[in-house]
Order: sequence, then C-alpha cells, then structure tokens
Amino acid sequence: MPQDIQRYMEALRKELHEHNYNYYLLDEPTISDFEFDEKLKTLQSLEAAHPEFFDPNSPTLRVGGGVTKYFPTVEHRFRMYSLDNSYDAEDLEDWEKRILKTLNEPVEFVAELKYDGASISILYENGHLTQAVTRGDGFQGDEITANIRTIADVPLALKGDFPERFYMRGEIFLTKKKFERINAQRMEEGLDPFMNPRNTASGSLKMQDASEVKKRGLSAVLYQFVAEDFPTGTHWGLLEKAREWGFKTSMQSKLCKTLDEVKAFILYWEKERHTLPFEIDGIVLKVNDLQQQRQLGYTAKSPRWAMAYKFKAEKVETELLSVSYQVGRTGAITPVANLRPVLLAGTTVKRASLHNEDIIHKLDLHERDFVYVEKGGEIIPKIVGVHQEKRAADSRKLSYVTHCPECGTPLVKNEDQAIHYCPNEWHCPPQVVGRMIHYVSRKALNIENLGQETIEQLYREKLVEMPADFYTLTTSSLLPLERMAEKSAQNIIDGIEKSKTVPFEKVLFGIGIKHVGETVAKKLVKTFPTIEALMAASMEELTQVEDIGGKIAESIIQFFAQDENKRLIERLRAYGVTLEKKDTAQAVLSNILEGKTFLFTGKLSLFTRDEAEEMVEKHGGKNISAVSKNLNYLVVGEKAGSKLKKAQTLGTVVILDEQQFLDLLGN
Repeated sequence: MPQDIQRYMEALRKELHEHNYNYYLLDEPTISDFEFDEKLKTLQSLEAAHPEFFDPNSPTLRVGGGVTKYFPTVEHRFRMYSLDNSYDAEDLEDWEKRILKTLNEPVEFVAELKYDGASISILYENGHLTQAVTRGDGFQGDEITANIRTIADVPLALKGDFPERFYMRGEIFLTKKKFERINAQRMEEGLDPFMNPRNTASGSLKMQDASEVKKRGLSAVLYQFVAEDFPTGTHWGLLEKAREWGFKTSMQSKLCKTLDEVKAFILYWEKERHTLPFEIDGIVLKVNDLQQQRQLGYTAKSPRWAMAYKFKAEKVETELLSVSYQVGRTGAITPVANLRPVLLAGTTVKRASLHNEDIIHKLDLHERDFVYVEKGGEIIPKIVGVHQEKRAADSRKLSYVTHCPECGTPLVKNEDQAIHYCPNEWHCPPQVVGRMIHYVSRKALNIENLGQETIEQLYREKLVEMPADFYTLTTSSLLPLERMAEKSAQNIIDGIEKSKTVPFEKVLFGIGIKHVGETVAKKLVKTFPTIEALMAASMEELTQVEDIGGKIAESIIQFFAQDENKRLIERLRAYGVTLEKKDTAQAVLSNILEGKTFLFTGKLSLFTRDEAEEMVEKHGGKNISAVSKNLNYLVVGEKAGSKLKKAQTLGTVVILDEQQFLDLLGN
C-alpha cells in the first residue's frame, strides 16, 4: 500500500536524522558507517521509486546534486549587523563602562571563539530547515539552501521542544585538515592552491553544483538564535536550548561573570588558538541577558551589546636565505622563499610561498633581505614586507628564473596569467613523474600499490616515462628493483590490469589535460562518449557543454593537437584501457520519447537532474546541453532563468513543468 511505503520512508528518515545527531553532535554513533550507508541506500531507492513522497529535508539530500545558475536575492527578516572590533584591553574596558552607564546594573558576558568563515542565516519552520541565506550586505543576501543542506553539521530536522519559526545564525568554515586536503588535490591537478580556509569556505558556498559543495567537506557552528519571541531569558540559555534541538554550537564558549574572566579567556585562546583544528581570528563577546541586550539596542551598523576582540596577525622578522623554484605536474613554476628558521604561530617556519614573479617585484626583494613573515588567516606563511634599513648596500635585486630549474628549458608565460610554465612536458622530470602519479591516483585509474616512491624508482630505472608504459611492466621487470618482493610485484601487475576496466571519465581525468578535473571529465564524457568524438570536437561544440568555457575548451584542443598525446591515446587503446562510455544503463523501459530531445533547467524538486536525464534515456529520448532549434522539450523547475527565456523566444520548444514531464512518461 502507498500509505505503508510513505510511513516506512518517514520512519527511515527520522531514524537517519537521529543517527546523524548522535554522530555529528554527540560524537556517539550507535550504528556502524556500513549500517548507516545501507539504510541511506534503501531510502534513496524508495525515493527514486516514489517521487510523490518527496521530502526537501531528507537525509539523502546531503549529497547535493542540484545545479543553480544564479542565487536569488532574499531580504533578511532581521538585519544581520556587523560587530564593532577591539584590539586591546582598553577598548574592552571602555565598552564595559558604556554598558554599565546605560544599564546601571551588573552584567554577565558570554565569550565565544570567532570562527574565521562565512556568515549564514538559516530559517527553521516546524522543526525543518526551509531556507538558508548568506549575510550579503546585512539587509539582503543570496539564497543558498541547497548548498547548506549538504553540510553535515547543519541539522535538516530538529529534536525536542523547539519554537515554530526562528532563524539560527552561524559560521560556515573549513577545518585546517580539509583545507590542506583540497589544496593537495588542486596541486595534483596543476591548479594554484587556495590562499586561506575562510575565502575557500565562502567561495564554496557560491558553487553552482551542490554535489561539488558536498565534496569540499564544509563545517558549521551555530551561535545565534533570532526570532520575535525567545524561549529563555539569556543568550547562554539559548545556546543550551540550541544544543538540545540538534544544533552544533561551540563547546569552547564560556559564561563570564566579570570582565577579568573575559580577559583571561582572551589571553588563553590568543596563545592556544593554534592547537584548534580550525582557524579563529578573535573572540566574540555578548551581553548574556536578553532584556539588557534590548535596552542597549543598536548603532547604525552594530549591536551595542556585542563586541569582537580581534587577534593581531602574528608577524616575525627573519632573513631571506635564498629563493628556490618548484616545478609542478603541469609545468607551473612556483617560487619559494627559504628562510632562516623562526618560530611563528606555534610552528617553526623555514619556507614561505612567493606565488609568482609579480609578488617578488611588488615586495622589491633583494638577496639576503630581512623580511617580515606573517601567518594571520593563512595556513601557508607569506612574506608581507621587507626591513629596508637592514638591507646591505651591495645587495642585488632578485631576478626571476628564465629557464626551468629541472630541465633547463626556457620558460613561457601567458599574457593573461601571472604564472610561468616549463613547456617541456614530456621530458621535464617533475612533470613526467607528476603526470604518472596523477594517472594512478585514486580518483583517476586507482592503481593500487603504485605510490609516488615506486613511480620515481621506476622512472629512475627508465622502466616508465609516460602512463602507457605501466602496461608494459611485468613481474620480472619489477623484481630487480630495491625492496621489491615477488608478491609486491604481482600486486602491482594485478592493479595495472584492473585499471583497464576503469570507466572512461576516470581515464579522461587521469591522462591529465590541463583544467580538466574530475567533474569536467564527467560532463565531457556525457556529451562525447568516445575519445574519438572528443578529439574531433570543435571549440563551439566544446563550449556548448555545461560549465565548459573557452579556457578549458582551448586546453582540450591543444592537448589533442600534440603528437605525443595522440601516441599516448593510441597506446592506451592498444593495451585495452577504456576510452569510450560503457552502456551501464538498465534496459530501455519504453520508446515513448524516441526521437525527442530534452533539457532540464531551474531547481528541480521531484527528482534530481541525473535522475531526470536517466528517465529520458530509459524511455528512448536524448538529453542535450543547450537550448537550440534541435531541442523539443524544456522541463523547468523553480527559478528557471536564461534557458527558459531563450526557449520562449524560439517558439518551437515545448515547455513542461516537472509533473507534466512525469505525465508524458505515463507516471
């Protein structure tokens, strides 16, 4: 019975929400990850089979998947004010004096860590997350609900006795570990590393594909309840209530009876902040009593009852010993300052990134300069200035290298980019080895037991010089290598053989076309199901693919124009590597849509975009990526934009909503 299925789905959702609460908030999981995943898969299957029982706050929606072409602007029901800043104890004392003069009664303060991230306001109605909006200018922000739903720390459904309608405000941030993981992956793909966790978190929230936001691994801390009415009389009480309802709040917060306790809290965290797994840039102080907050009110831009104590960015002076140049997998040259070791922000700093030639010129760096190094909100130390008075009279200005430090090839620099490149991609050792390391990586061909050290050893012994060479290896060629046993050699050969079955999109990512990451590779394969089709694609055809701009298209064309890359593809094909999309879809259910083309746009609520496109294919239709005279049907969700307007202008495209599309299938 449909009612029984619906009740079972609702019970399953409730159970999974409870497990999420135990895992993320209490840190006390009651089932294994495997059991949780199995229950989640069951729910996903039921939701796919019964879209009529859709729930926007289902635990399955943590995975994201919706693509948003723009974010609607939403006005804040309650303005999001900024905070006044203070940098020393005197500022805090003046602030307390102003408060006491206004209230003429004792005051308690709540001291909280000031997370370095992006502010968010989340609306909950009847215990469910219904909308999430960025801070914006304080009066209005961008509605990014789909992206916020992917963050595990943010509850989709609440527990206990919660108010009917309220907002929770907080900070979206990246842990240091997640930030380092993202940068390691970017470096592996030949991209510039992100500068700091705060900007990366903020940028991640504006990504159009919620499934990509999910991959970033964002975290959240909620710290402010906002509504017309309050269930308790103090801010501290609201934090306790929020935890009961299922919100993740800062466990380092403290209720302080006096300003001296506040100062002690600040002093402690100014020293200990580097032990935290995330970045903070100060302490936020709030008057605890809500009635006192109302009495104090607001200035034109800030609440009088709150203050942010900002930590000064830590800066030290040390000597620049030399500048070295690193060559990445894509040939990008990164200058690195080698410093006399100095203690900074709890760690010994020996090196600092200089990023590119422009930074060196801007700093006017000379040999043996004494430089100021700062960490601040950056994970990677940076040089922020030079102590000019200490510069030796005969010190020479630093000149950027003109040739590759590894192979001696003259460097090239594109006019629209700040980075120099070594063009000798097939014979420059770091590029050759880097390409092979990328090829065997987990998200590419996933060849087990072939790590960086082994690949470097194989390269030194002239056994491999390009990815195709892996398929020529044998156990007998591996056994003479140092520390190579027969079983290890056989495991490597087995892993290489297994890689021949890896799907085409992973192979495409693995061959290392500049700017073609994991997601771009998937989208290319969807449109160009064989390597021949992709190699023959024109600039116009490539840029018709979603999220493929001129820069990526040009990189693809240049890659396949090179004879070395053509030979690589020919050899991979000869060795049996998958270079075409395998038809893994289930049997066609009908030919109702035969000869018809479809495109989906806007925010879909009855099914995901992938599910919709799969339905088209299973009923004999074809999905295309752009509105043109070849399009028969445009299926529109909420807030459809430019594609809808273009279809209306053409006049030949049939426009359907989601239910009409399902009706077309006979569902």
